[in-house]
Amino acid sequence: MKSSKRALLSLALLAFMAVVAQAGCGGQPKDGLSGTIEIDGSSTVFPITEAVAEEFRLDHPGVRINVGISGTGGGFKRFVTGEIQISDASRPIKESEKAQARNNGVEFIEMPVAYDGIAVMVNPGNTWATSITTAELKKIWEPGSEVKRWNQVRPEWPDQQMNLYGPGTDSGTFDYFTEVVVGQERASRPDYTASENDNVLVQGISGDPNALGYFGYAYYTENRNKLKLVAVDAGDGPVLPSTETIINDVYPLSRPVFIYVNRAALARPEAREFVRFYMTEGPELVAEVGYVPLPSQQYADNLAKIE
Repeated sequence: MKSSKRALLSLALLAFMAVVAQAGCGGQPKDGLSGTIEIDGSSTVFPITEAVAEEFRLDHPGVRINVGISGTGGGFKRFVTGEIQISDASRPIKESEKAQARNNGVEFIEMPVAYDGIAVMVNPGNTWATSITTAELKKIWEPGSEVKRWNQVRPEWPDQQMNLYGPGTDSGTFDYFTEVVVGQERASRPDYTASENDNVLVQGISGDPNALGYFGYAYYTENRNKLKLVAVDAGDGPVLPSTETIINDVYPLSRPVFIYVNRAALARPEAREFVRFYMTEGPELVAEVGYVPLPSQQYADNLAKIE
C-alpha cells in the first residue's frame, strides 16, 4: 500500500515539474516580452487603448498593461513626471504641461489615433429637443448662466427643470467643448453633474428625463438604447454626429484624439512593441469600438516617429 502511495506521489511530482518546465524557465513568456506598461488619461480614448491592450495581451501574455481613466489632465499630470509611459488625451498637450515635461526631463511623441465627435444628448423620453444651436449651448453652459429650465432656451420647450451632465475639469473633452462652444477654454458654469468617467454620465442622463449632457460620440454608440442624440447647428443647419459627418468634419464638434508616448519608454522592448502594435492593429479596433479611423498615412507617420 505504501509503495502505491509513493508511486502516486512521484507521478504527481513529475506532472508538476512538467507544467513548470512548459511555462518556461523562470516564468518567462515564450515570446521573450515581459514587464508592465502604465497608461492613464482620457476616458474618451480609454476604449481604444483598452481594446488594443486586450489584443496585445493575447500575443504577449507576459506583458501587463494597466489602463486608467483619470481624465486627460489627470493623465498628463502623471505623464509629465515620468510616472506613466503613455498618456491618453482627447486634446493636444498644453504649453504649461510641455514645460513641466521639459523640467522633468520627459521627452515625448504625440500620436493622433482617431477622430471623435462630442455628442450632445438627452434622455430618450425627451420629445422636444431634437436640435440645438451652438449659441444656445453657449447660453446654457457659459459661466454665470441663469438657464435652469428648458423654456429659457426656447419658449416652445416645456417649463421643466433642466439638469446638466458633463465631463469634469480634468477631462480633455471639457477643455475642447468650453473652447469651441463657450469661446474660452475651461470657462463653464459649475452647477452640473461632472465626472471624468463617461459611464457615470451615461447612467445619469439615461435615468433623468430632464437631462442634457455631452461627452464623446463613441460612448453614445455603446449606449444608443439609453440615450438620444441632439443635432448641433453651427449656422449651416442641424447635424447629427456619425462616422461620416465626423470624418468629413461636417459635424461642428469633431476633433482628433491622441496618445502621448514617453521617448525613454521606447527603449523597453515591450513598450516599443505595444506602440508598434497600436499603430498597425489599432485602426481596425478604432472602428470596432465606435470611433473614426484616421487616414492610413497618419498611422504610417506615427510608426516612422518610433522607427
